[in-house]
Amino acid sequence: MQITLDEEALAWRDRAAKFAREELIPHEVEAELNEGKLPAEVKSRHKRLAIELGFSSMDVPAAHGGREARVIDQVAVWEQLGRVTNALCWCFSEAQRWMFETCSKEQLERFILPLMTGKRKECYAITESGPGSDAESIQTTARRASGGYRISGEKWYVTSANHADFFILQAVLADGPHAGAHSLFFIDKNEPGIELLRSPLFSHTFSDHHPTYRFNDVIVPESQRLGSEGDGMRCTHSWFRRERLMIAARCCGASARLIEEATAFAATRMIGGEALAEKQMIQAMLADSVTELWAARLITYEAARAHDRGDKLNSLHAQCSIAKLHASETANRIADRALQIFGGRGYMRENCTERFFRELRVDRIWEGASEIQRLIIARALLKRGLEGI
Repeated sequence: MQITLDEEALAWRDRAAKFAREELIPHEVEAELNEGKLPAEVKSRHKRLAIELGFSSMDVPAAHGGREARVIDQVAVWEQLGRVTNALCWCFSEAQRWMFETCSKEQLERFILPLMTGKRKECYAITESGPGSDAESIQTTARRASGGYRISGEKWYVTSANHADFFILQAVLADGPHAGAHSLFFIDKNEPGIELLRSPLFSHTFSDHHPTYRFNDVIVPESQRLGSEGDGMRCTHSWFRRERLMIAARCCGASARLIEEATAFAATRMIGGEALAEKQMIQAMLADSVTELWAARLITYEAARAHDRGDKLNSLHAQCSIAKLHASETANRIADRALQIFGGRGYMRENCTERFFRELRVDRIWEGASEIQRLIIARALLKRGLEGI
């Protein structure tokens, strides 16, 4: 079951597959049994290798020293990295293409280019307790102050904030000519007025946490606003499109590994003198999993090709939602079937099936819950018809 890729995409895929197989997967159980943490020297090696392999600069324009890889190349990479549990593939940051279309030269040099080289680490402060997946309804405000803004509000689930040194925060403008519109801001983590409220534990065992922060009249210079005033939702939509598509890619990778692991186990597990894989109900579970993965991969890679073709933005937005919706829900069903095939063995934390069973659940929630993706898809259908999606 192979997606047709050209030599360039295959080279990226194989590079990522080797990195995942030889460098990351061997450390999964160690991370699982140590709160997601690995020894400093191992973590440092993973980060260095990922940067050397070009993963942190794939989406960066060549004019800024990046690889300027196509979206299909990036999907090929993230599908392979999705085969890894415990978020070990989050060992590097990425500077995204939309940032180079939005940020000033000073912002690129201070915040964005250091992501590519591993000198800085970002986190996104968008989600709040009330609006959840509805980013347009956030309550955090940016009020005009001398030379900039005062940021006030509370942000939940700020993923990787414990490893980051600056926020990309979304706020609604409280006054001025663009009152009611949204803007994004770069905020260094050590600024006065930033309060860590709590860092709750979650189902997965990641070293990257999802803390809650309160911003108490944090002063942010105007020079740290991304793009024009009120341009925040456009930037957030750009971020969401890419994140949703790469989540879909990771879910495809996870699904493939689950199917492979379950198939290998079923082929060797003997029940009454016969391999478990010979049982028709097991075969049906495997067949359904393969069929659903094939559909998820076709959707995800076609969405990548649509980006590289330069399809209309509203169509790309809908296609990323379709990819995330289908691939994430598929991966959850496959994880459930794989665990059932493994039986008690699949419920042990040392088994990757158990870890995927916990970890994949959040892919139906973050970067827009499945219900939000369905709304986006349905609204696209109603506005532009089936051919316009």
